[in-house]
Amino acid sequence: MKMKIKFLLTISLSLFYFFQSTNCLGQNKKVIKKDIPLNGIRLSDPYILADPKTKRYYMTGTGGYLWKSKDLALWEGPYRVAKTDPTSWMGPKPMIWAAEIHSYKNKYYYFATFTNEKIKIDTVGENIIDRRASHILVSDKAEGPYTPMKDKTYLPANMPTLDGTFWIDKDNKPYMVYCYEWLQNENGTIEKIELKPDLSGSIGKGKLLFRASDSPWSKQQNKDGTIGPNKVTDGCFLFKTGTERLGMIWTSWIHDVYVQGVAYSESGTLDGPWIQEKNPITPPNFGHGMIFTTFEGKNLMAIHSHAVINGKYHRVPHLFEIDLSGDKLKVIKPYKP
Repeated sequence: MKMKIKFLLTISLSLFYFFQSTNCLGQNKKVIKKDIPLNGIRLSDPYILADPKTKRYYMTGTGGYLWKSKDLALWEGPYRVAKTDPTSWMGPKPMIWAAEIHSYKNKYYYFATFTNEKIKIDTVGENIIDRRASHILVSDKAEGPYTPMKDKTYLPANMPTLDGTFWIDKDNKPYMVYCYEWLQNENGTIEKIELKPDLSGSIGKGKLLFRASDSPWSKQQNKDGTIGPNKVTDGCFLFKTGTERLGMIWTSWIHDVYVQGVAYSESGTLDGPWIQEKNPITPPNFGHGMIFTTFEGKNLMAIHSHAVINGKYHRVPHLFEIDLSGDKLKVIKPYKP
């Protein structure tokens, strides 16, 4: 029964993301709207880049669109910015999830999850698994457009991966940190893979950082009726505290409640070991967060709320004030720009 519920949840999420990706949520790609408040935008997995070159905030997420703002209060968009190769494994119209924009060495890189529903890579129990992977596009400008680079795969074709993010570790090498989806391994993981110096491809194989079941706060009912950790890993993002402690926020579930927790690396590197905090750090039904600093120097977390309205997922970006001055991330209160 539990796996059936998980399967239905996965189908619902896929449909929700499909509608966002194919512009079926009322966002006409030919109509650019202006002066839209943050809570007037429906968007999963929000990511905000504060770009010092243009003094603009750029928000991406699921769907392949970009929003712009001068002050975080009012936004302009949506702009379609991802230009994929229709002859690649992604196909002509891939779903685009959880896009992030990272500035690195005078270029801008678009980390996102791409899914081609027409290619099936595996079947595990009731889960038929689409070709899905974290991938990177590039642009000379924060506002794009973002186009493919040399490597057509980055991550193995037989693994469903998602929510890739970027980190420069203590060895000064660039890495993608990503989730290996529970649909195939039945216990989602967060892993790292080294990237080429120009991020045009990956080097070697991925390495396990931790498993979903390491979480002390997430919960699900197992097949035998017992209660154990949830098996979903989602929305990983790296940060450092004021004491230079390396942390990672990531999202899972407490039964049907969407929540975000945090882990800290004992070594100060991606290799960990990663120690999970006992309790989640955000209110119930908030998840897939990221951290950025405003032009005025305030640390904020961008995150989406999660609700089910008339049987459909309803997700809206929000901002929270956070405190990074000590050795732990503290979420203070909602932030209203």
